[in-house]
Amino acid sequence: MVMSLDNLRGFALATSSSAFIGSSFVIKKIGLKKAGDVGVRAGSGGYSYLYEPLWWIGMVTMILGEVANFAAYAFAPAILVTPLGALSIIFSAVLAHFILNERLHMFGVVGCALCVVGSVDIVLHAPMERKIDSVSEIWQLATEPGFIVYSCLAVALALVLMFWVVHHTEQRKMLAYVAICSLFGSLTVISVKAVAIALKLSFNGVNQFVYIQTWFFISVVIICCLVQLNYLNKALDSFNTAVVAPVYYVMFTILTILANMIMYKDWDSQNATQIASEVCGFVTIVAGTFLLHKTRDMGNTQPDSDSLRADCELQEHS
Repeated sequence: MVMSLDNLRGFALATSSSAFIGSSFVIKKIGLKKAGDVGVRAGSGGYSYLYEPLWWIGMVTMILGEVANFAAYAFAPAILVTPLGALSIIFSAVLAHFILNERLHMFGVVGCALCVVGSVDIVLHAPMERKIDSVSEIWQLATEPGFIVYSCLAVALALVLMFWVVHHTEQRKMLAYVAICSLFGSLTVISVKAVAIALKLSFNGVNQFVYIQTWFFISVVIICCLVQLNYLNKALDSFNTAVVAPVYYVMFTILTILANMIMYKDWDSQNATQIASEVCGFVTIVAGTFLLHKTRDMGNTQPDSDSLRADCELQEHS
């Protein structure tokens, strides 16, 4: 199957985005650790990391990655762009192995290879981007009953996690943090794609910023990103990077693809063989991330400090 030029552009942007974002996980983790040594840790509700230069370098790196990711959505469908986020897991795992001493076992290398194979499969069978002529058309898709129901359920579940589960279920804090990020993340991707298409159309001479819908999507992006940033910091500061990154990726990707299927219906133009190939590619990526997760401590002579701290917290609350 020959990829379109737009899909190739989206692939290149998504790959560079993964390199920046994967690196940012490690840089921010170092900054969070340094900040925690002199102030209240982010996992305990502190914000001392805001005074740490390394954390800001990590933020700039992540922003560069998000900008590249943002641009990718203007050219390629989310079904292609989003799963390529698995490559950021590889970058973060390898860097964490050498810089943070979070050892990457041989099975972890196999997990990375599975992520690459699955990504290639999805790229080769990705659908063509749906032609959209205005933000008003995106708004019509976003206000269909199916997507409205999804949006309401996602926000409601995230609020329950934020105001009840996080404060009452210590043993499941990481999953709660990641679920909050993923639920808001799926809505972020929908809005980011709308804004990216608006920019693309505006650059082509059809100004989309005269529509109130464009500014609504921009507002959603800002609000959702702030929530994600807060809870991702809490997760990174409290738990091993090799755990947070793959779990976040799998949950975020599943919810994002689901949201896009409901709204953009990207798979309507594909046959059963193409859809099955994409599903197999995604399952391969999930298998790779699962292997990275389950073997994260293999080969370590002793548990890392983050794991020890998490175990102590669990014992104190049991």
